[in-house]
Amino acid sequence: MQVVRPEFVPDPSLSHDEMAALQREIAETALFADEIGFDTGTVSAPTDSGQTTLGETDTPLVAGVDQAFVGDRAVSAVVVTRGGEVVERVHAVEPAEIPYIPGLLSFREGGAILAALDALDHDPDVLLVDGSGRIHFREAGLATHVGVTVDVPTVGVAKSLLCGDPERPLDGGFPEGTSVPIRADDAVETAANGTHIGDAVQTRQYDSPNRHVNPLIVSPGHRVSAGTATELVLATAAGYKLPEPTRLADRAADEAKAAVS
Repeated sequence: MQVVRPEFVPDPSLSHDEMAALQREIAETALFADEIGFDTGTVSAPTDSGQTTLGETDTPLVAGVDQAFVGDRAVSAVVVTRGGEVVERVHAVEPAEIPYIPGLLSFREGGAILAALDALDHDPDVLLVDGSGRIHFREAGLATHVGVTVDVPTVGVAKSLLCGDPERPLDGGFPEGTSVPIRADDAVETAANGTHIGDAVQTRQYDSPNRHVNPLIVSPGHRVSAGTATELVLATAAGYKLPEPTRLADRAADEAKAAVS
C-alpha cells in the first residue's frame, strides 16, 4: 500500500506548532462521509474455522492495525482479514523519535504504520486503527492521519475518550450493541460544538450487575461516516471488546515485539 499524499507523512522533527498546523490541514482534507466502495453488509469477523462464507470478490479486505514498543522503537502490526479468514500478517519496526504527547500520537507511531502498510501484498479496503480518528483536538487523530496519507477508508478504534462530549455518561458501560453519540465540545478546535464526531460503542458486556466492560471510542478516520464506523466495528466484533481485526493486530504486535526484543 503506497503513500498517496506524501506531504502528510508524519515528520517527528516538526515543532509542536508545526505538527498542530499539519493536523489542521489533514482535517480539512479528510472526508468524514462514506466513500468506501463496498457493501458493509458483507463485512464479518474472522472465525476459528478460518473459512470465508462469501466469494473473494464479494468480501472486502479489512485490516487491523496496532502498535507496540521496544525501548525507543515502534513496532506496528497489520493483520488483513477477508470474511472468516486471515489472509496476511506483516509488521515493521521504526524509531519512535518523540515521546508520547496527547494529540500528537501519529508523529510517534505513524512512520511504523506506514512502513507496515507498505510491506503488504494486499491492499485493504478499510483499516481499523488502534487510535483516535475524528475524536481529536483537531479532528486528525492517528487513524485520520494514516487514512488521509494513504487515502483509504479508515476507522479509529480507541480505548479511552480523548475529547468530546458523550450524550450519556459512559461510566458502567451499556448493553452489548449499544452506541452513544459523542459530539464536539470546546476541546475540539476545528469543529462546531455539537458536531457528531464519533460514538461510544459497546461491543461486549458482562451479564452481571457487579462488573462491566467500558465501551470503545469509535470515530471516522477517513472516507467513512460516524454511523458506518460504528457499523464496521460491531460487524467485526467476535466476543471480545476489540473488533477482531484489531485484536489480531494487537496480538501480532506483541508477538513481533517479543521477537524484536
